[in-house]
Amino acid sequence: MKTVGAYEAKTHLPKLLELVSKGEKITITKHGVPVAILQPADPSKGTPVREVIEQLKQFRTGHPLRALSIREMIEEGRR
Repeated sequence: MKTVGAYEAKTHLPKLLELVSKGEKITITKHGVPVAILQPADPSKGTPVREVIEQLKQFRTGHPLRALSIREMIEEGRR
């Protein structure tokens, strides 16, 4: 397993992601202390798209927007 510092991870993220996509695990350290592990995603843990859409529909029924618009919510999040 490769180990890199946080600064190196930030500056070389595309290169590290390429290594991870090939199956390598990378430990990211901060001041020499391991803080994270970058590893390939487990595709079996993904939620099927249809299930996610159904969950969103169920959530929407219990949480109406009332007078808010999507644009207003986006602007609120930017403040």
